[in-house]
Amino acid sequence: LESSGGLWDSVKKAAFVIGSGLFFLVAFRNSVTWHLQRFWGASGDFWQTQWTKVYTAFNGNEVALFFVGTMLVPTFFFWLFNAFLMLVDVTGKPNFITRYRIQTDKNNPVDQEKLRHAVKTVLFNQLFLSMPLVILTFAVMQWRGEPCRPELPTFHWVLLELAICGMLEEILFYYSHRLFHHPAFYKHIHKIHHEWTAPIGVVSLYAHPVEIHSTHVTHFSNMLPALIGPVLLGSHLATTSLWFTIALLVTTVSHCGYHLPLLPSPEFHDFHHLKFNQCYGVLGVLDRLHGTDDKFRQTKAYERHTLLLSFTPLTESIPDPTKKS
Repeated sequence: LESSGGLWDSVKKAAFVIGSGLFFLVAFRNSVTWHLQRFWGASGDFWQTQWTKVYTAFNGNEVALFFVGTMLVPTFFFWLFNAFLMLVDVTGKPNFITRYRIQTDKNNPVDQEKLRHAVKTVLFNQLFLSMPLVILTFAVMQWRGEPCRPELPTFHWVLLELAICGMLEEILFYYSHRLFHHPAFYKHIHKIHHEWTAPIGVVSLYAHPVEIHSTHVTHFSNMLPALIGPVLLGSHLATTSLWFTIALLVTTVSHCGYHLPLLPSPEFHDFHHLKFNQCYGVLGVLDRLHGTDDKFRQTKAYERHTLLLSFTPLTESIPDPTKKS
């Protein structure tokens, strides 16, 4: 009965996370649309008009359009966000960010040689593995439907697809991630990703090429779950591009090492890097079902695993217990 109650609690938390994200997306979209129409004189269906301009500019070259939407756009936002995070990790400034560090005694500052190696590995995987495989992904999406069709989907349908993609990712990521923690795979493949027991943002894509080869979003246990939703749903390129960008930014936040106000809590995955055999999923529902968060739920990190709505770091409001001398 207690286990059932705990599982239901995890389901409610997952629904809150997905629902909050979709609500923010709706508010952001409506706000941007209003400002564009108010100050830039846009009229009619603004987003459809912009998509038509982009579609026309590529003059029927759907492979190039798909490449830009699913590779270049998500990658641009990934490096833009991580450039800022790496600057903070290296300089230790501004204090407004560093005061939210989860593992307060780690990466202060980050080992620059280790960071350079991680960046080189990520760039290699993106350039020589991810980019060619975008063409294969296009072929699969083209077989499934028409990803670059001229008409945009309705915004409500986009939200529904994003919710479905999020749920599919939770299921597939959990089980594929646990598979890579099997001794047969972990020692030779996934252990590279876990060289960082206190992760930083760019480490989200720091992985063995075998883990990368199935996708361009991140390693196997993260990309296949991210890819399966758009493929099964036959998603429009605009939806797929948005979903991949969100997936990259969320996994960056999960690895960034800072529990910042108003951003999703990274405590869950940070604990996974610290302990290795806990917290395999994204939303935590399947971890609760299979009991792979039992040690996590006994820690202060679990109490801190919430949306921070103040400017007081949770390491201060919910500190770890003082170690006995």
